[in-house]
Amino acid sequence: MKVLIAIDAFKGSITSQEGSRAISLGIREVCKDAEIVTVPLADGGEGTVEALVQATNGQYYEKEVTGPLGNPVKAVYGILGDRKTAVIEVASACGLPLVPADQRDPLRTTSYGVGELIADAMDKGCRSFVIGLGGSSTNDAGIGMLQALGFRFLDEKGEEVGWGGQALRHIRRIDSTRAHRTLQECRFHAACDVHNPLYGPNGAAYVFAPQKGAAPEIVRELDEGLRNFAEIVRRERSLDIDAIPGAGAAGGLGAAFAGFLGARLESGIQLILDLIGMEQKMQDVDFVITGEGKLDDQTSMGKAPMGVVRLAQKHRIPVIALAGTVVHKASLNETGITSYFSILNKPMTLAEAMDGRVAFDNLRSCTNQLFRLIQAIRCRKTR
Repeated sequence: MKVLIAIDAFKGSITSQEGSRAISLGIREVCKDAEIVTVPLADGGEGTVEALVQATNGQYYEKEVTGPLGNPVKAVYGILGDRKTAVIEVASACGLPLVPADQRDPLRTTSYGVGELIADAMDKGCRSFVIGLGGSSTNDAGIGMLQALGFRFLDEKGEEVGWGGQALRHIRRIDSTRAHRTLQECRFHAACDVHNPLYGPNGAAYVFAPQKGAAPEIVRELDEGLRNFAEIVRRERSLDIDAIPGAGAAGGLGAAFAGFLGARLESGIQLILDLIGMEQKMQDVDFVITGEGKLDDQTSMGKAPMGVVRLAQKHRIPVIALAGTVVHKASLNETGITSYFSILNKPMTLAEAMDGRVAFDNLRSCTNQLFRLIQAIRCRKTR
């Protein structure tokens, strides 16, 4: 029997790697000779670096960079097994958790550290980049990142505008003559699963800035800055960055990557599945096990498990989905999930269910019982 395990993290509870180990133990307790293939899973957000480094036998690198408030922070990124591709989560350098709750202000926060990570990876020989957009504390349209890579944004006096979302409305000219020359040799792929434009009612400021600490009057100021930035880029670079689907991702970093670095903004899960060669790993597989903390209507809207489910469907492989919570159950089978199970085995509080040790034991136990049934059926058929 060959089983492929490809689960996402149970966020706030257990990582993809830990969950995969628990499931593997549950299978081995019943089917000692089973061939088990584990593939860490992510959708371009948190856990992307870990998933890709693990899947490709890559390596982690730690770099001290400029944090969102201008103070030094230690950020981790990965270089994949090909030694040419860097994978970076923008949140590692400018993520919301890096800013204390009482200091969250997207007028001030900068994405400068993201550019420093890119520069460090280029210095190590990387020319291909996978960028996980999401979880940023910024609303600076990526100018901080671009500043770290040598771009200059000048005001009406020809002076640099500074950092943060507050700088956007003062930009009058863009100077790219000092941009890092190696950028011309690089290819960027940005994992982006939102389609928000750069500015306007559905743009970066109005949709995402409030959760980053922006009051209504600040949201309006940020939106004006984003609009001004888009107009300057249109005039000087003949690019309509505001019209790019996903331009508003990560406080406008989507616009910066697409407009200045030529990045493709792609479905996160599809990008990850292609990079780890998921379809090839499904050859001769009898069962696929996927899952995440909560299976619901959002699961079918492109979250990580659905990418696995669609590939399994293509190869007519049964899919077992495991989760802490399962809601809107009927629709899940319609997506291609053969059968789904909640791993909870008794009434318990949310805090108890999300305890890492409890989640690990529940995953192992639930898998054990499932494969006892599978093994019994297989044995009966061979009599």
